[in-house]
Amino acid sequence: MVEEDEDEETSFSSAAGLATPTSPATTRRLQSARTSDLDLRSRLPSRLQLNENSNLLAFADGNRNYTSVPNTATRIPSRAGSILIPKHHHRSGSLGVRLASALGFDQSRRSSRGEAGLAESKVSLFTDERVWYDQFTSTDWVHDSIADAFRLRDLKSRKDFRGRLYAWFDGAQGWILVAIIGCITACFAYFITVTETSIFDLKEGYCTGHWLLNKQRCCYDEEQCSRWRSWGQRMNFEGAGRDWVDFIGYIVFVVLFAVAACLLTLLTKTEIPSNYSLTTLDENLAAVPKPKEDSDDPDFNGTGGTGIAHNRTPAPSTVYYPAAGSGVAEVKVILSGFVVHGYLGVKTLLIKTLAVILSLAAGLSLGKEGPYVHIATCVGNIACRLFSKYNHNDGKRREVLSAAAASGVGVAFGAPIGGVLFSLEEVSYYFPPKTLFRTFFCCIVAALSLKFLNPYGTGKIVIFEVRYVTDWKFFEIFVFILLGVLSGALGALFIKASAIWAKTFRRIPAIKRWPVLEVALVALITGLISFWNRYTKIAVTELLFELASPCTVDTPSGLCPTSGDQIPGILRELGIAFVIKSFLTTITFGIKVPAGIYVPSMVVGGFLGRIVGHCVQYLVHSYPDASIWGECAANGGLESCVTPGVYALVAAGATMCGVTRLSVTLAVILFELTGSLDHVLPFSLAVLVAKWTADAVEPLSIYDLLTDMNSYPLLDNKLRPVFTADLGDITPAVRSHRVIDISNSALVPAPLLRRKLEHLHNLGELDGGLPVLQHGVLVGLIPAPDLEFALDKLEDEEGSLCLMAQNARWHDAEDEDNHESDPTDFTPYIDPAPIALDIHSPMDLVFQCFVKLGLRYVCVLRNGQYAGMVHKKSFVKYIKELEHSGET
Repeated sequence: MVEEDEDEETSFSSAAGLATPTSPATTRRLQSARTSDLDLRSRLPSRLQLNENSNLLAFADGNRNYTSVPNTATRIPSRAGSILIPKHHHRSGSLGVRLASALGFDQSRRSSRGEAGLAESKVSLFTDERVWYDQFTSTDWVHDSIADAFRLRDLKSRKDFRGRLYAWFDGAQGWILVAIIGCITACFAYFITVTETSIFDLKEGYCTGHWLLNKQRCCYDEEQCSRWRSWGQRMNFEGAGRDWVDFIGYIVFVVLFAVAACLLTLLTKTEIPSNYSLTTLDENLAAVPKPKEDSDDPDFNGTGGTGIAHNRTPAPSTVYYPAAGSGVAEVKVILSGFVVHGYLGVKTLLIKTLAVILSLAAGLSLGKEGPYVHIATCVGNIACRLFSKYNHNDGKRREVLSAAAASGVGVAFGAPIGGVLFSLEEVSYYFPPKTLFRTFFCCIVAALSLKFLNPYGTGKIVIFEVRYVTDWKFFEIFVFILLGVLSGALGALFIKASAIWAKTFRRIPAIKRWPVLEVALVALITGLISFWNRYTKIAVTELLFELASPCTVDTPSGLCPTSGDQIPGILRELGIAFVIKSFLTTITFGIKVPAGIYVPSMVVGGFLGRIVGHCVQYLVHSYPDASIWGECAANGGLESCVTPGVYALVAAGATMCGVTRLSVTLAVILFELTGSLDHVLPFSLAVLVAKWTADAVEPLSIYDLLTDMNSYPLLDNKLRPVFTADLGDITPAVRSHRVIDISNSALVPAPLLRRKLEHLHNLGELDGGLPVLQHGVLVGLIPAPDLEFALDKLEDEEGSLCLMAQNARWHDAEDEDNHESDPTDFTPYIDPAPIALDIHSPMDLVFQCFVKLGLRYVCVLRNGQYAGMVHKKSFVKYIKELEHSGET
């Protein structure tokens, strides 16, 4: 096969040879054209108005289909449907040119200052045209970092007043941006909270004075409220008939709200070309891996074309819904450098905001905290368009997205410090100290804005606030450890149960075909079961507050026994509610509505903790003279020794830890909810034990499981694999269609480059690259997106010869001073110094290069000669295989 490829390449060269001048030196002169600065500047991002909201399937006019990855191996020019710029694109009046003019970087000003060398580099900086990141590719962190470094150097090179002013404003842009994000995120949180609480009680009735008021606000401080009317009262039913009408009305509104939320979510439907092997992009956990097809292509193996199936026949497109689920797993993947267009766009933001209101109002066992993270990240992504520094640099953009995600948790729990830790611990992949401070500032701005808006009507920003007046006793430390073990196991078992439910029920053909059917069934089951139990009928945040609250004279509750004889009855009610809530949370997670798992998991843990707390309380009441209690049993009431609300909140945090594997973040959030320094130790101890237990029962968190089942190319920077192989063991063999050989001539036919590019696309390496070799030595590398962009600019692709020599270019001698860029000169797109490692390099070094440098690929050398290339997706697949084999 290698010989055939070489013959084919020779035939291309021969066929194109007619266009090659017999003696280029007679008409053109070979001249050095590059310096080290220009090598880097020539690959800076373009000023294209394409971002993470760019349409996957079509241009803005909707007339061109996305065909960068053809369904078959048949050649389809990428210009026919790529999301790249049009073929005859020019930049007069573009944002980059206007910005260059505004900053004083135009040619006339430079020449007047006499800064010829710096002027030439600044022209390259602001007039370069580089393709934006394509769909499902990884961010080029190294390129973006170098691009920003040169931008800063050129900005600070101006020493006049105007230049210093621009430099100051450039430094302030990040602070202005995160402040805007914090304010807007708080506004979205206010709108969602106020709207959801207004319509939540419509399932039970309405307020005659104002139908938008919920029951609490309608009947404020009234024991017998005449203004609130149930649906049975509205229809003039009495006795048992009224109860059945209320029951039917409750079910109707639950199903209606849930189905409406699902229909809104389905509006964000996005299709992925069939060559991608991503089986799903949501939280239904029902992904079915596509079978590996036989292929004679040597690249179709564990290391060649990872991530994308090389199908011989077209396969159905993969469908996903960006507004479904919590979005935390996807945000984590995006922050790691995985580009998903449209997932953080305006459409997703608006639809998810409306859909999460309806899903919460339906009373389903889900929360809004996870969707808040996604919504805040959407706000951050959209706000980045205000400043080109963040809009045109994908690496800088992700620093802002990290701050935005933190503000989502900050407004969800009213815990700004917990939001910072959440971003650091869970979602962020790259988190330098500067980003940490800006993230803290963003969370503080969001918290202050939310306090000013006062969505809860209490003047507080927390979703609920509890205060414990009594300190915990020493004997309780053993109970807290037990709660950690039970809660951690419960969280891990929830992950397993969710996966089992998804792999059985959600793989029913009708359920897979019509997602709204599953939503309607889950809503129907929720309404049928929840109506008869008070603790499963109320909102999850209100329920968690009631479970965690201490018993006082001013706050009577059904969970506050006045004597030991009432405790068994309370335990029975809590046990029933615990089973119901656990079941409903399991079947609800993953349906096609915006749904978070944080508070529902805390509610399930709160039931467990409250049950254990009342059991300990009963023991203290039954055996008050036992020495282990000390003197507290003789001091007064049932809560003199044991406060069951503390146990509920401890177990709530520990269960959430078992599900998400958050640790420090949870301890701080619980502290911010209670404001009690005395109980930081029980919270922290239970979270630690829960994490150890959950890791022993189920190694993956719920979001790790989603990432694994959805085949996201996420290389976990927290992972430390144990390798038993070298780099050479996973390096594919060198083949002529995977390299560009300029040993005989620096001019390469454009059709041959197009065929090589399409071969990479068919293997799914949209973000791959073609090494440039000269006598077997690696002299450069041209990224696939840049090559596609350069080929699309050619007027006559079939008859063009492209210059690939890294140290030279062709132009007419008489136009030496004022020459226009030659579209057939591809040297500006070539990386002259790609990262390369020796074939005997240890895999730990390769792992650190991919994780710490954020590389897309690593070239491999053997004795100085090119020996192959390992793509990041190939390396991720290798890591996943190690995990599944149990070798990590």
